[in-house]
Amino acid sequence: MPQPQPAPITDIIENFSLLEEWDDRYRYVIELGRKLPPFPEVQRTDANKVQGCVSQVWLATAVEQRDGQPFLTFAGDSDAHIVRGLVAILIALLSGRTASEIAGEDPVTLFEQLGLGEHLTPQRSNGFRSMVARMRADAHATLAKAA
Repeated sequence: MPQPQPAPITDIIENFSLLEEWDDRYRYVIELGRKLPPFPEVQRTDANKVQGCVSQVWLATAVEQRDGQPFLTFAGDSDAHIVRGLVAILIALLSGRTASEIAGEDPVTLFEQLGLGEHLTPQRSNGFRSMVARMRADAHATLAKAA
């Protein structure tokens, strides 16, 4: 049976705009997390664990050279449903892009645009920022290696 595919970021933004009630948005974030591909057990390492999150969060980064530029692909998981959905949103926004695009992106702006900042606990918001920092740090590290 084929695995469900994560939604593209444009679809996520559009769907958020159609959902007026926060409860519906909350359920949608959880649904996005359910569509993440299974995260391999071998990737659940301390190196892939995101520090600064109350929930357990893992992010794995793969780098691929295409047309002379490093592209980063992310995989992730969390033990909390809502956080897993936040991981899915970040992966939709950043995965498959060049390291320089990721380094220059500000996912916190999207987080606020979607209204997530005002509806999630401060711990969840801080965890989101920790995930963003980790993904951007991986992009900066990739750029530094290439220099």
